[in-house]
Amino acid sequence: MTSADTHSPRAIWQKDGEAWTLELAGDWRRDGAPVEVTGNAPKSAATRYKTDALGSFDSTLPAFVFALLRSIPAEKHKAPSLEGLPESLRGLLTLALAVPEEHGPPALASPASAIGRLGHLTQKAWGSMIGVIHFVGETSQSLARFITHRARFRSSDFWMVVQECGVEALPIVTLISFLIGLILAFVGNVQLANFGASIFVADLVGIAMVREMGVVMTAIIMSGRTGAAFAAHIGSMKANEEIDALRTFGFDPFDFLVLPRLIALVLMMPVLTIFSNAIGILGGMMVGSFVGIPPVLYWNETLTSVDLTNSSLGVIKSVFFGATIAISGCMQGMQAGKSSAAVGEATTKAVVAAITSIIVLDSAFAAIFTLLDI
Repeated sequence: MTSADTHSPRAIWQKDGEAWTLELAGDWRRDGAPVEVTGNAPKSAATRYKTDALGSFDSTLPAFVFALLRSIPAEKHKAPSLEGLPESLRGLLTLALAVPEEHGPPALASPASAIGRLGHLTQKAWGSMIGVIHFVGETSQSLARFITHRARFRSSDFWMVVQECGVEALPIVTLISFLIGLILAFVGNVQLANFGASIFVADLVGIAMVREMGVVMTAIIMSGRTGAAFAAHIGSMKANEEIDALRTFGFDPFDFLVLPRLIALVLMMPVLTIFSNAIGILGGMMVGSFVGIPPVLYWNETLTSVDLTNSSLGVIKSVFFGATIAISGCMQGMQAGKSSAAVGEATTKAVVAAITSIIVLDSAFAAIFTLLDI
């Protein structure tokens, strides 16, 4: 045997009765000769290793032994034998074998049938409905405690929410309501001018604003502005485990977080709706002055068409819209996960749920008012 053969890496399987011995010899180097394996490899791990003729080695040897051990099915509750290996190699392999083997990504499940998808959607919808009922019930209990003077929350928090829902919302409500009044007046005048009835632009803008557009646009603005803020604030508190801390100190999160926001928004929505109606009518009056309707005549026509019944319908709806926005925002915040991504998802869900609920409620009110001939 030449010197090169002596130093080439070799793995020799030897059977001794029922036991298997793996002899490792030569120099195991990445830049050396390929490994020569002799003997028939068993279907089980080696009982012991023989390293008398083993020379120098680098990572090639532990990689070879590790791949060999991984390729053989491991026996439950029994680690493979490393007897005979160098001490440093045994420690490295013990550490490597302690890490579970990584498998590829799980196979994609076959697509569910149409009935399966329908059942999944039904279960999801039912779970969401139960969650809403539970949250509304908890909120109602908190409101009952407030009426009986048993609910506890800080008055400073309440007035801060009132400011956020009221004064700080006036600029955006002013802008949107004014533009809505302008648009209604422009569109109405284009049609009414064909009949020489431009004066009835005042009727169109006034009735549309006080019955529908004022309260609906204000509710949508508050859904995107305040409802999202409620969800983000409460969701961040849940992610930081502040809500758990409140429960630990004996505070009811519904009394401390949900109740002041619900009351503040229910109180502020009618005020914002009345303000929105007035700004929208003012926008329509400006368009009327441009098309030749004197402001005094426009105002008198508005007072003639907008009676107390019409002007109160939007205000009545605003109370329910405010409660819907507050409940949607707070519920999504309380149900959010404990991560920053979950807070973002809760904020998005709060806005979508609030706007959808507002449209559904407005449709229901329209049907009720029609049946009542209002």
